[in-house]
Amino acid sequence: MKIVADCQIPYVHQVFSEFGEVIMREGRAINPQQVRDADVLLVRSVTRINAELLSGSNVGFVASATSGVDHVDVDYLQQAGIVFAHAPGCNAQAVVEYVLSSLFVLASQNQFRLQDQVVGIIGCGQIGSRLAQAFSTLGVRCLLNDPPLKEAAVGGPYSDLQDILNADIITLHVPLTGSGKHPTRHLVNGHFLSKLKPGAILVNTSRGGVVDESALTQNLRQRHFPLVLDVWEHEPVINRELLAAVAIGTPHIAGYTLDARLRATDMIYRRLCVYLHLSGSWSPDTELAHLPGRDVKIEAGVDTLAGLEMAVLSHYDVRSDAAALHQSLNMEAQAASRYFDELRRSYPVRREFPATTVSLSAADNPLAGILDRLGFRVASH
Repeated sequence: MKIVADCQIPYVHQVFSEFGEVIMREGRAINPQQVRDADVLLVRSVTRINAELLSGSNVGFVASATSGVDHVDVDYLQQAGIVFAHAPGCNAQAVVEYVLSSLFVLASQNQFRLQDQVVGIIGCGQIGSRLAQAFSTLGVRCLLNDPPLKEAAVGGPYSDLQDILNADIITLHVPLTGSGKHPTRHLVNGHFLSKLKPGAILVNTSRGGVVDESALTQNLRQRHFPLVLDVWEHEPVINRELLAAVAIGTPHIAGYTLDARLRATDMIYRRLCVYLHLSGSWSPDTELAHLPGRDVKIEAGVDTLAGLEMAVLSHYDVRSDAAALHQSLNMEAQAASRYFDELRRSYPVRREFPATTVSLSAADNPLAGILDRLGFRVASH
């Protein structure tokens, strides 16, 4: 069996070589010639999966180590009889942690209390719903918007978009769709932006195409508001004017914890095992077990909000990733594009909350329960 795989999928050669020959390729460079005689294709979001790539090939199984599928022509795969798998929810915890880190940074910079804000969450799937739970743990009021889930009577209660536009913070967690009853491409457009309350914070960690960047850039020329962008409309060629204007801009790494990436590898590995009628023996826990955790000590007298900020930002401070991407403003366009991909390719090991132990001054510290519900390990000193 021949398996063509994106070389940036963690442990892909080690994990999938038990099934056959694994040919490693750069995701953006995978082309029809390379997959013509492959049986299995393993990709990430940078590879377009469609008839142009796969027509006439021997591929019978395609898997994407991603939660989103906007890069995949699912209808074509179904018509061609090609089995498809992906990893929904694999990066949910990682994105939640990214959003919390970003908002604690902005709260400090702009001198507001996160608990005093109303957060509007657009898209309440695996990421949005988990983020809502995290905000509930922090005592932050949330408004939820998800028309498809509302129509299906799943979850809720849901708010209309107009109510969401009155929120202090709006964070986007929708798939990128260009058709259907509720398309999300350019959901954030000129009209959307004109309805934002003054000073509202907008966060996008979903897909770049959810935001009309031309409208956003024009809006920012007229009025400034805090903006957090992890995704961009034309990656890896990103809007330099927009990058210069955002409060936090990062290279599509919100979901890039090692835990999330290994979770994705495991999910598509299990699906291939089912496809091949085999039982798999690999587990991501084996790879994570030997990695050191992080320890954070919070002294007595620190109030709850300050302690939460300290724990979250000691675990992961988004400003390091933002500073790295900001350096591309000093490069010419082609070099900046290569640099964007290189930041993702060489991304340092980042873990999730359960890998960090927060040591508190007393077992009955009110922080203990909150940190535990967020996923941290909690100890006393």
